Amino acid sequence: MKFEIITDSSANLTDSLIEKYDLKIISLSYFIGEEEYLSYKEGVKTDYSEFYARIRKKEEARTSLANYEECMRVLRPIAESGRDILYIGFSSALSGTFQNVSNCMQELRTKHPDQKLLCVDSLSASMGEGLLVYHALELAQRGATIEETLEWVENHKMNICQWFTVDDLFFLKRGGRLSGAAALAGSLLEIKPILHIDEEGRLVMVSKVKGRKKSLNALVQHMEETVVKIKPQKIFIAHGDCLEDAQYLADGIKAKLGLEDIEINYVDPVIGVHSGPGTIALFYYGKTR
Repeated sequence: MKFEIITDSSANLTDSLIEKYDLKIISLSYFIGEEEYLSYKEGVKTDYSEFYARIRKKEEARTSLANYEECMRVLRPIAESGRDILYIGFSSALSGTFQNVSNCMQELRTKHPDQKLLCVDSLSASMGEGLLVYHALELAQRGATIEETLEWVENHKMNICQWFTVDDLFFLKRGGRLSGAAALAGSLLEIKPILHIDEEGRLVMVSKVKGRKKSLNALVQHMEETVVKIKPQKIFIAHGDCLEDAQYLADGIKAKLGLEDIEINYVDPVIGVHSGPGTIALFYYGKTR
């Protein structure tokens, strides 16, 4: 690969994939109380169980976009090495990270005018962003140029389907995505929302079902209706510290669709602060979002 593809920590890619492609990650931050943490640290194994244990206790938590120093920590050495860069980033509708990285890339262009320093807004979140990055990495490894890879990503990012459900409505309420009254009523009635990332990169509610298993089955149903049935196809599942439910979803996909290449990973803390423990998210290549 004659250029570098980079992304940010909200892509939620597994450690094995990050290591396989030697992928550089710009990290967003989160806070529990007044203590700040990076969502991703290079070389540190992904295990967010302690984070989820703390937010299950409803500890105060908030998030922060990737700042200038963190962006430049990753970008500057690559630019100074003379390599071109393609950054594929977290949806600009959900975070200011994409704009911050874009600003840093523009600054670097003034110092390295002969290099290609390109940005793509994935309009995606979590492993939806990650799945787009994965396809770009595979394309580049097969010899695609940076321009060809950029064109494929722009032309196909609306094929990355992204479906979510959450288990505890408290976190959507705290993030302002659900009213207090609706959260209370939903919790009492065991209502589980079905959400997805739309074509503008926003997290929107599509429907509601009663009960956890029905919400997981609804994700499989949405996939069955929209998936492009090609084999092999890489499928990603992200979970908010609920591996058993993620495995239930994976088993349902294998049984109904016969698709076996499924990677499971945590929803990282920056997204988990807003979606909460028990989040399950499904990502695949489909006809349209």
